[in-house]
Amino acid sequence: MYDFSFFRSNLDAIAARLTTRGFALDLDSFRNLDAKRRTALTEVEGLRAQRNAESMEISKLKKAGVDTAAQQAKVRGIGEEIARLEEQVKAVDEEFRTLMAGIPNMPHESVPTGTSAEDNVEVRRHGTPRSFDFPCKAHWDLGPELGILDFERAAKITGARFAVYMGMGAKLERALINFMLDVHTREHGYTEVLPPFMINSASLYGTGQLPKFAADLFKLENSDFWLAPTAEVPVTNLYRDETLDAEKLPISLCAYTPCFRSEAGSHGKDVRGIIRQHQFQKVELVKFTRPDQSHEQLEKLTSDAEDILVRLGVPFRTVVLCTSDMGPSSAKTYDIEAWLPGQNAYREISSCSNYEAYQARRASIRTKIGNKTEPAHTLNGSGLAVGRTWVAIVENFQQRDGSVVIPEGLRPYLNAEVITPGASLK
Repeated sequence: MYDFSFFRSNLDAIAARLTTRGFALDLDSFRNLDAKRRTALTEVEGLRAQRNAESMEISKLKKAGVDTAAQQAKVRGIGEEIARLEEQVKAVDEEFRTLMAGIPNMPHESVPTGTSAEDNVEVRRHGTPRSFDFPCKAHWDLGPELGILDFERAAKITGARFAVYMGMGAKLERALINFMLDVHTREHGYTEVLPPFMINSASLYGTGQLPKFAADLFKLENSDFWLAPTAEVPVTNLYRDETLDAEKLPISLCAYTPCFRSEAGSHGKDVRGIIRQHQFQKVELVKFTRPDQSHEQLEKLTSDAEDILVRLGVPFRTVVLCTSDMGPSSAKTYDIEAWLPGQNAYREISSCSNYEAYQARRASIRTKIGNKTEPAHTLNGSGLAVGRTWVAIVENFQQRDGSVVIPEGLRPYLNAEVITPGASLK
């Protein structure tokens, strides 16, 4: 969401910048609304001046003992017309805001211009993909063979795009959640939050999921509750309609939640395995900063997410998304992509974004710097997507005999060094 006055005053510049995202701003619609608004305001100002003049004349006539009933009726009529025009201005302002709610954020000047994911730019790479001396398997084969992943029973319980983790598979998922939370809270400076897993429409509007992405969400029948698509939504909305003390910023929070997404727009993508599920677990990092801190804090947040993969020994690369590949609310986004040997590809495991003031304006999250109150900046990123990290471990550390070696940092959480075939619940 944009500042109302800034948006009206800078339509051409905003439209030009948004073209780099492939978004065409309907300038004529906004200009027509603005002209309608200005005309109404001009009429209101003229009528107010007329009412003041008439009121002064009435005062003089009353002192002279003249009957002013007719003049008073005229003044009341002017007041009614002013009220009508003011309602018209309010209606136009609301129409402005409704249209603005569907306009994406302006990309930060450092974001590369591009038309597709092919134009994303790799900024760094860590680790070397392992060379296998045996045919490596994808997790959708290896998991069931180990007895740690069951798709058929999940489909029986619920349907497609769900999974049941069994035995050591379930323990590995839980271990990853605890490991990530411990690293982020003990070493990266985040405060852990356990938010509700259901949120209301106002929360989803605040972070930008509504109204545009309603089809990607699960709504509870006969209520205003939705299942959280990510902890970004409840955690960011912790401070909705609040003013934060600038001296206490940045605020850094992390949260584990299950996440629920309909994947309405995926069109059959990633139908195998657990890369794209209707329900998955994630540890999310969220920051609230002063405007002058946010891009520095984006670098830190991204580094904190990368550190989990470094500690686990999973090769990865980090790319900065081009203008047309970012989410609509983001001003700048880094994607961290883990190497998955079973798929012979780098796949996204975290998306770290700076929304600048876009979400804060929608959610009325402010900060006071000196005597000036302005929107705070919000950031978030996965730290990490737990299921995809599970996949990265199983695929990268598989052995010839079908076992999976557990990364050293996770062993205290599992009290084991290896996952072997037959060791889990059948």
